[in-house]
Amino acid sequence: MSTNAVEQAAPAAAAEDAASSGTPARTGLLIIGASQSGVQLAVSLRALGFDEHITLLGDEDHRPYQRPALSKEFLQGTVESESLIFRSNEYWAEHNVDLVKGEYIVRIDKEANGSGVAHASSGREFPFKQLALTVGARARKLDLDGGDLDGVLYLRNADDALALKARVGDATDVVVIGGGFIGLEAASSLHKMGKNVTVLEFGPRLVGRAVGEETAEYFVQAHRSRGLDIRLNTSAARFTADDGGTSVVAVELQDGTVLPAQIVLIGIGVIPNTGLAEQLGLAVDNGVVVDRFALASDGTTVAVGDVANMPNPVPGSEPGERIRLESVNNAIEHAKVAAYSLTGRREEYAGIPWFWSNQADLKLQIAGLCNGYDQTVLRRDEERGKFSVLYYRQGQIIAADCVNAPLDFMAVKNALAKGQNIPADAAADPATQLKTITTDS
Repeated sequence: MSTNAVEQAAPAAAAEDAASSGTPARTGLLIIGASQSGVQLAVSLRALGFDEHITLLGDEDHRPYQRPALSKEFLQGTVESESLIFRSNEYWAEHNVDLVKGEYIVRIDKEANGSGVAHASSGREFPFKQLALTVGARARKLDLDGGDLDGVLYLRNADDALALKARVGDATDVVVIGGGFIGLEAASSLHKMGKNVTVLEFGPRLVGRAVGEETAEYFVQAHRSRGLDIRLNTSAARFTADDGGTSVVAVELQDGTVLPAQIVLIGIGVIPNTGLAEQLGLAVDNGVVVDRFALASDGTTVAVGDVANMPNPVPGSEPGERIRLESVNNAIEHAKVAAYSLTGRREEYAGIPWFWSNQADLKLQIAGLCNGYDQTVLRRDEERGKFSVLYYRQGQIIAADCVNAPLDFMAVKNALAKGQNIPADAAADPATQLKTITTDS
């Protein structure tokens, strides 16, 4: 992915970026955000027979690409940028989709019937009959002295990954701030590349928003045993510059400890990109508020993926319970629901959220949401390196964290999808295959 290596990686085509060359935009569906959800929305619409012209617009100077590998395989150099590209130029041309790169929408004028015009910072205008917001989220910034020094980095998009990769060769010491998925994935990758890596987590446990205490403790011990310096309940006070005052050389902690660092990677979560929705007057609350059909409060705009605050899609959820999900699976499934809405059909979003995170040789898979659990069952096989925690509420399975245990993950995911249960007593024996004890609820 060199500056524009994402672009160079795919074969050239005569139809490539016709819109970017100044050709007038065509009226039809405008998808703002060339993200996983934006790409899936366009693909799903064509699969449903939607024949209106589609403009897929992104603010990055890259063609749509997969993000999960940025913190792992791409950083380590084990995959080439070409493999991250979602679709070829020929695909977009053949399916009547104009791919527009490097255009940042600053204002949208919209009529009550859903049509309107989007205005870019470049001065270009993009008229539309229908509008979709697949604008995702941005990295949450850490406001500390020295935060603008060279070497203080974030990892959210391709340009971030390129900047990090360019500095890795000259670095010996790396401090990662944030013990979530991105921070731990990148820390594991950098450690594998021979760097001294320290992870600072402000809270009392790792991955605190996604897993329970037992899984969090497992990851602390596992990462420490693999050579990462994990420091919980720890925060940075400032970043120290070199003699020239331009590049970071150290991180000073709140307790006065100084850690050498030629790279500081910050991963403290994301903020949904709701600016356009707010300008349109749409309901916003930790994301764009949508119904079960991915429709925003105006009844015509769809909002999809990381940016959307939706009714909890898990069957049996409490009425009125809402959630914003940051996952590839959600981006795909939510886009399919939005595609139905844009074709005039109504298909509710109801499904089981699932997530994954690869950290060194630790392959975490999560099925369901563990919110509100009142019982856990621990399944651990030290010999095979397998670890699972099953979560229950009033005797009913609601979620599972599975490390190097894909069969446990699939059994729980399937049981949740079918409304079945996995009795806790029987599940406690790690030698028992969960699929053999699944019962109807």
